[in-house]
Amino acid sequence: MQSSTPFDFQTDVIELSKTIPVLVDFWAQWCGPCRILAPVLKRLADRHAGKWVLVKVNTEEYPEISAQYGIRGIPNVKLFSNGEVIEEFTGALPEHQIEQWLSKALPSPWAEDVERAATEIAAGDNDAAVFLLEGVLANEPENRKAAAMLVKLILFSRPDEALRLAEPLEAEPEYADLSEAVRTLGALLARPSTALPKSESLEAYGLAVESLRKGDLDRALERFIAVLRDDRYYDGDGSRKACIAIFRLLGEEHEITMKHRQAFDRAF
Repeated sequence: MQSSTPFDFQTDVIELSKTIPVLVDFWAQWCGPCRILAPVLKRLADRHAGKWVLVKVNTEEYPEISAQYGIRGIPNVKLFSNGEVIEEFTGALPEHQIEQWLSKALPSPWAEDVERAATEIAAGDNDAAVFLLEGVLANEPENRKAAAMLVKLILFSRPDEALRLAEPLEAEPEYADLSEAVRTLGALLARPSTALPKSESLEAYGLAVESLRKGDLDRALERFIAVLRDDRYYDGDGSRKACIAIFRLLGEEHEITMKHRQAFDRAF
């Protein structure tokens, strides 16, 4: 929508954003960076048609709207969803950078299913949560929140798939610890017991890994800590690495983490 065509901001941005995200480009004719950014946004809007709508607002033609949204520098790009600004940037960013910004800024149409999955997990129905999350990822493979939740649910039953899902999470600061934990535990789960080093600690370590395979993290931690006390460097410091990975998987506030953290800290 061009700003030279009269339009109603309430209707064409606020109300429209309640059905589809609206990207508003605040610009002016005299602004050089605005002229650089304009064709980039147009290409992106054409490429992502149906996912969001581009609206251009000339700040000189609509000064009251510009003032209302605190426009002090242009180009200024604001993303509206459900009638509110949810993200924004200022300046003529490169196309690839705007693509990255959009991938994180745009609200997911599957957010409701992700929240329902979280409710199912809290209620103890992991199977229902897995079903919902797999549906989300089938439609939106880049949904990092859904991937992170699913990884935790399938790590011990489908470690190979969990490792695949966790790999892209490594680049996201929010999920980097989870990705590293999955990598450590997944590799341990994938190794056959015959590949473990021969030692007096082999049996105890093997039992710890078996508890891990069953998803019994309480017992796994107990057994890994026992090995850690007796043979710190068995399997390349494997017990310590496994304990840290379990703590990261659960989070520091989880009751199992808090139960074993002190014993772990005293073990070496």
